[in-house]
Amino acid sequence: MALNIINEARRCLNCPKPSCQKGCPINTPIPEVIRTFLDGDIDKAGAILFENNPLSLICSLICNQENQCEGHCVLSKKNASVLFSTIENYISDAYFDKIDSQNIQKNGIKVGVIGGGPAGITIAILLARKGYDITLFESKEKIGGVLRYGIPEFRLPKYNIERYKKLLLSLGIKIRPNTSIGITITIDDLFRDGYRAIFIGTGVWRPKTLHIKGESLGNVHFAINYLTNPDVYMLGDSLNIIGAGNSAVDVARTAIRHGCRKVTVFSRSQRIAASESEVEYAKIDGVEFASGLEPVEITDEGVIFVRVEQDSEGNKHPVEGSEKLYPASSTIIAVSQGPRNRIVSTTTGLDVTDHGLLVTNTYGHTTREGIFAAGDVVLGARTVVEAVNLSKQVARAMDEYLQKTIDQ
Repeated sequence: MALNIINEARRCLNCPKPSCQKGCPINTPIPEVIRTFLDGDIDKAGAILFENNPLSLICSLICNQENQCEGHCVLSKKNASVLFSTIENYISDAYFDKIDSQNIQKNGIKVGVIGGGPAGITIAILLARKGYDITLFESKEKIGGVLRYGIPEFRLPKYNIERYKKLLLSLGIKIRPNTSIGITITIDDLFRDGYRAIFIGTGVWRPKTLHIKGESLGNVHFAINYLTNPDVYMLGDSLNIIGAGNSAVDVARTAIRHGCRKVTVFSRSQRIAASESEVEYAKIDGVEFASGLEPVEITDEGVIFVRVEQDSEGNKHPVEGSEKLYPASSTIIAVSQGPRNRIVSTTTGLDVTDHGLLVTNTYGHTTREGIFAAGDVVLGARTVVEAVNLSKQVARAMDEYLQKTIDQ
């Protein structure tokens, strides 16, 4: 494997203006990493990756590279792109357990991090390394958020998340599992107990609905709920999935692995929104895809869809008389998620958008003093690397804010 990785790295052209780096949402210095690796200093290459992206080990496995770094590689125009994701994973995996968690000068300033997903983990790592006393509050029994409860094991092995838990603990971070802020403990309680700043990274865990007849039936479920623990669902032999993003494809591939013999993903658009590589893997797994169909009703026997056509101006219209039942034992709705409101409803001074997302400035400061936010609870359902990129910026802003409060 190492020889293949080295040969792949040698394909890099070291472009003076690397398109791959521009295509990365977190601006990973790809040529520098590859040069350092090929020079024989894998630890330095790993440190460069980690300092730029604390979740590089995770992102190398789950990023949509075909539309980001690898999709922008100049070699892709005439040949195959350099598979940087494979190189990044190899380096990050080798370096991860060597990350220095010692020699941190603690400053005794308490910071609360609400949510143990990508944004919360990133903030906790960055601020803990600056000496802050971090407590991470996680509503579920284990940290990881969407990494653990929204991405299947075959895409992201969960032992990687356990490695992050070990890192957090080595940095002196306290983890409180099964603790939902806004129910028993409120944000006001945290400020009362001496926390100088609070970060909210609770993600989006409330499924969006279609508002059509049949969504309350016993054989209907929502994608984010299913992915949290697919073992408890009994879907039967066949499954219709409404929605065609990456989450829908994750559901489809998971359902196949849990015994469903016929799984179909339905898209209203003619284009499947999920990444091309994930769709290809799903087809190999046996998943079928149907496009240009809009659900109008869910029944005990399956879903009634109507065919959708697009006019010359790009507007989509249902074709009258084209209703048809597509039979299935179960239906899963996968049309994105929104945030829950338990923190907002128990905390004064926090403004939200019409979609329930937290309002922040460019640096993640919410409309209440001392409370910051980032990730999906601000952006809506987005990619992990985008959440990490914003969280890096917010961590800097929180550090500046906290240092000012010390000086006052």
